[in-house]
Amino acid sequence: MNIEQNQIEQHNDSLISAHQRKLNFIKEDWSHIDLESVIQKLVDFQIAIPSWALGTGGTRFGRFAITGGEPRTIEEKIEDVGLLHALNAASGAISLHIPWDIPQNADALKSLAAGYGLKFDAMNSNTFQDQSGAAHSYKFGSLQNVNPAIRKQAIEHNIEVIKHGIALGSAALTVWLADGSCFPGQLNFRKAFENTLESLQEIYSALPDDWKMFVEYKAFEPNFYSTTVGDWGQSLLYASKLGKKAYTLVDLGHHLPNANIEQIVALLLMEGKLGGFHFNDSKYGDDDLTAGSIKPYQLFLIFNELVEGMDAKGMNHAKDLGWMIDASHNVKDPLEDLLQSVEAIMIAYAQALLVDRKAFNKAQDQNDVAKAQEILQNTFRTDLRPLVAEARLRAGAALSPIGLYRDLACRKTLVNQRGVNTVATGL
Repeated sequence: MNIEQNQIEQHNDSLISAHQRKLNFIKEDWSHIDLESVIQKLVDFQIAIPSWALGTGGTRFGRFAITGGEPRTIEEKIEDVGLLHALNAASGAISLHIPWDIPQNADALKSLAAGYGLKFDAMNSNTFQDQSGAAHSYKFGSLQNVNPAIRKQAIEHNIEVIKHGIALGSAALTVWLADGSCFPGQLNFRKAFENTLESLQEIYSALPDDWKMFVEYKAFEPNFYSTTVGDWGQSLLYASKLGKKAYTLVDLGHHLPNANIEQIVALLLMEGKLGGFHFNDSKYGDDDLTAGSIKPYQLFLIFNELVEGMDAKGMNHAKDLGWMIDASHNVKDPLEDLLQSVEAIMIAYAQALLVDRKAFNKAQDQNDVAKAQEILQNTFRTDLRPLVAEARLRAGAALSPIGLYRDLACRKTLVNQRGVNTVATGL
């Protein structure tokens, strides 16, 4: 489905008066801040959409169909991300998961994506599921497996993913491993680490010079006794041993409850080993909920450290880290869910950009705890949605993405085009 620019303009015209009134209030209240610079940073900031998030989600025990219109092919997934990008101008990349979305014609896919203003973000390998026709099972792990033939199969899969990425113009590989153990005594921890490192080294050697490897971690699940890449320290250890092209990837749901993720982010940035983010939210564990739906203050605090740390290193906010959503809507229209996640991320980023760094650093240096807290909460409690909307307006997108999505009955159109009983490719 395509949205015409005149439809966006008509939508914006109906909301522009109220928008300008709200924006003027922010400009007056924050006249000491260069808001034009902030707005431009928001325009430049892009968040990749994962191909697996565009269809039916579900719980660990079942999947419940939406009303239909799910993307049945990679091409239709690109079209859906193009729809999101037309609505919010902040979803300018798609991240593919192999073998769920194996490209058959890379040049045609690149051309299709370019037509929607999209590029291909990090490629994602999959050794946490057994694949059809594969010679070996990953029941007892992949890159860690005690069987060299199984490790070799997993290595070759990752190298295949790199080759697909090269053809599509991607420049990063994300490796997430379900490897671990369910019971005490099942696994030799040291050998599992060494096997995994040797496997990653072989994959790393296949990376082009301008590529990055993102080593993702997770505290638990699907193995509940141990995980071979279980936390940011283990990921950092792998990335440090692999070399300068290897980085840690932070998934916000991949931590034990109440972990101080903002501190993790600060230290990884300090070490030059933070590669990127998978944005989502959680109540109990790896819940993969809509970003900012449960802990918006934590999301802001994370971005506060990101902005401070990136500025300290002279990094480009939009280009030097990988930004991607990794969530499951479960019971919502997936496109509406993704629009909500992108909005929450952009708001948290805007809040972090408005923190008075000079005053904040002074309060920290003087151990003025109350002042530091007031500075943070002053920005967090300010409604910056008009600022984010202004960035969309200037980029040619909708002032209210979900509002326009519903006004144009986009889901109904997709159902009419694709049918009711559609099932998205992938998981």
